[in-house]
Amino acid sequence: MRLFPKTHVAMLRAGLLVLALVSVISWSCSRSVATKVRYVPQVGDVLFQSLPNPPGLDIIDAIEGATESPYSHCGVVVEKNGKMFVLEAMVPRVRETPYERWIERGRSRFAVFRLKEEHHPQIPEWIAEMRKRIGKRYDFRYRMSDEEIYCSELPFDGWKSLTGQNMGTVVKLGALKWEKYREVIQKIEGSEEVPLEREMITPRDLAAAPQLELIVNHGL
Repeated sequence: MRLFPKTHVAMLRAGLLVLALVSVISWSCSRSVATKVRYVPQVGDVLFQSLPNPPGLDIIDAIEGATESPYSHCGVVVEKNGKMFVLEAMVPRVRETPYERWIERGRSRFAVFRLKEEHHPQIPEWIAEMRKRIGKRYDFRYRMSDEEIYCSELPFDGWKSLTGQNMGTVVKLGALKWEKYREVIQKIEGSEEVPLEREMITPRDLAAAPQLELIVNHGL
């Protein structure tokens, strides 16, 4: 099976299969991480994690390696029906995932960033903006567009729509340590060209946003 087929539909199916299998394995084999960490989820917290990285899932190596960061995924804590969820852009679409399942899916490494106190009144509207994007397809190519969306783009876009300000610094692919991952990028793009001018908000650069402060750093 080709992990990064050139057609978008095939790419979604392949990525969904791999991540779904990894998620099931992580959830069934390691249910204790969330209970061991001294952290009480708070609505509006931005969670970052290191996703599972089995052989063949080169995209995780590329994200973490190119950004020189352990963060390969992120989401925002929300409440629904009295329970905590993580609002995330993940294969195949933007969705809300139970908090415990989200934590256990990672490689037992995660960090929590919280909006600084002066921004707390904006949390409900920020979450409402992000929820408008539920159902949008995941963007494997990490473009900043309205049609598809990737993990760190979700909180960034929500904040931008609400305040007109960036949450974190937008960077170009060419400014990252991308060279080692040329082949991975070419497979995702379905082209020999590497879009060095493509702008993106990476998990690393979202975490460095001046609106956020570090609350928990577990296993990193």
